[in-house]
This record gives sequence, C-alpha cells and structure tokens, in this order.
Amino acid sequence: MSSASVDRRTLIAATAAALAGCRSSSAQPRASTGAPALHTGKSGPVLVGSANALPGMRKIWSDFARGMAPLDAAIEVVKVTEADPADNSVGLGGLPNEAGVVQLDAACMHGPTHNSGAVACIENILHPSEVARLVLERTDHCLLVGRGAYEFARAHGHAHVELLTEASRKIWLAWKEGHSRGDDWLGDDETWPERRANKTAQAWWESLPVAKVDLDTSSGRARVWGTIHCSALAADGALACTTTTSGLSFKIPGRVGDSPIIGAGLYCDQDCGSAGATGRGEANILANGSFAICELLRRGAKPLDAALEVLRRVEEHARRGARWQPALLGADGKPAFNLQYYVVARDGSYAGAALKPGGQFAVADGERGPRLEDLVALA
Repeated sequence: MSSASVDRRTLIAATAAALAGCRSSSAQPRASTGAPALHTGKSGPVLVGSANALPGMRKIWSDFARGMAPLDAAIEVVKVTEADPADNSVGLGGLPNEAGVVQLDAACMHGPTHNSGAVACIENILHPSEVARLVLERTDHCLLVGRGAYEFARAHGHAHVELLTEASRKIWLAWKEGHSRGDDWLGDDETWPERRANKTAQAWWESLPVAKVDLDTSSGRARVWGTIHCSALAADGALACTTTTSGLSFKIPGRVGDSPIIGAGLYCDQDCGSAGATGRGEANILANGSFAICELLRRGAKPLDAALEVLRRVEEHARRGARWQPALLGADGKPAFNLQYYVVARDGSYAGAALKPGGQFAVADGERGPRLEDLVALA
C-alpha cells in the first residue's frame, strides 16, 4: 500500500471526524446574531392600546400573564371589537364608505423577527387582523389590498360575512340624505313636517358611542373615525402589536388610512419598544408617527416624551397644511382634528398621549391588571 493511499485515507478520516465535530458543535444552543436579544428583566407582561381595547384586554389578560405569545395576545384583544356589532368603529357594524360598503384595514408586527403583515380595503371578512397575521406568516409580502386580500383570506378559510349592520346602514343613509343640498337625496329637514318631527336618522347619528372628527369640509357635520390598537410586551421581553379599523366613515372608496401602514398606524422594534395610533390617519401618515416614536425611544426618550414630541410635529405639519387646507386648523390656531398615540417601551414603561384633552387609553400590567388611564394632552 502506497504512502499516498495511506495519506488519502488518513485525510478522509480526519475530514469526517472534523465534520462530525462541527455537527456536534452546531447542535448546541448558540446566541443568535441575527435578531435582537430579548429583554429578560421584570418589565412584562404589559398591554397598551386604545380605550376600546379594554374589553379584549380583560378577556385575554390571564392567558397573556401565563405566557401567551405577544402577537397572539394583541390580535385576540382586537378581535373582540372587530366582532362587536355595537361598535361602529371596527369590523362588524363599522361605518361604510360613501358607497355604503364597509372596507377594512389592519396590520400587525412581530418584534423578535421584525416582520409585518397588513391588509387594506378588504371587504366581507370579519377579522382583518387575523388576515394581516396570515400575510406575515404565509407570504413574503408586507401588504395585500382589495380583492386580492379578500381572495387570500378566503383561501385560508375565512368566511364571507356581510359587515354592514342595519344600524350602520341607517347612519350611512342619514349621512347620504343630509351631506349636500346639491344632490337628489332628501334629508329630514327637506321634506314634510311629520318627517322632520321624527328625526330618527339624526337620533341615530347623535347617539353614536364613538369619537367624532371635527374636520369635515364637505358637509359641516362631524364624521366618525374608528380604530383599535394594541401593543403587547411579554414577560420575556418579546414585543408585538396590531392595529385594525373600518377607517373614516363615508370615505372615498379605496381610501387607505394609517392603520395598515407600517411606521404610521403601528410600529414595533425589538430593540426599543412598540407604538400605535388612532385618529386622523392622513396626519399620522405624514408624520410617520409610530416609527418616529420608536426612534425616539431608541435614543433614550421616555414613552410620554416621545409621543408628545411627535404630536408637536403633527401640530406644526397642520399649520403648514392649513395654507392650502384652512379647515385643518380651528379658531384657536390648533389642529381641528385629534390624534392619539399609545406607547410601550422595552423596559415596560408606557404612555398614552393626544393632541386634545379628555380621552383615555387602555393598559394592563401585573400590578393592576386591565384598566383605563387618562391620555396626556399636548399643551
């Protein structure tokens, strides 16, 4: 046997041994270099969101405190409101666009993988938040819209649902009858006295249990916006968030607000925290508000300071915008609309802030459980 043969066999054996050693070594746990390390301090669990997230927080809080994944928790929170026909702001019973069609937007984001999914202008699907998660988990995309989003949802087992309830239809019809004197629709004040005395449609409008936007240059009547946001910080430090909405009532068909826009309606960064918004979507898109808040957190700002700083930017943007759209500002020179931010930092600190005073937000933590707290208004 030649020395060359021996050397070759020796080399092959040595190579095999080395490969075996590599496999053995690779089987051992190693620190990840591709994703931020999770914060393992005593920060979580914490849920932070809009006031209408409180029923969902109460429903799932015990499960989240026992270890439910943060993305699961955030979505389960908002699904409660999506399925509530008495809530005119989100999902079933949400107020339609100007054509009488309920179009929904939703998005979600997962901190540990820095991945997101969203749908916009989706119709006849009860839980757009779940479809947004499917986009995150089952596609290489960030956003699906319109008919494509609907077909994607149906392919994954979501049922076709009529989302326009009788109550919301009556509200839409009242708006359609009264939004202009230059059309062929007759409102209550344009017909016989018996109908004027009834005022059924107006009573529907004025009894709405949701916030109303001051800005409505087309009709002079307040229009309803509706959105729900929830950010979740798990006990192990993992972050996730979701935002879902039926959008501005009576919007132009096809309008997409801030809710499904990553960086606007929501943003989550495992390094620093999570933020979300409700209110005038156009103003928030122009500010890229949720992303801006997270970047301020990254630089060391506290949640409240970060939210108020971005609201100051929004206020300045409104002043600039009023040069061509005067109705953006009220008589006091301040924005004629509202915008709210909900923020949780990686250390478990949180805040809720708004352009205007008087609102509340929902929060849940290990000390006091689910509850409402007052939003801090921009001075």
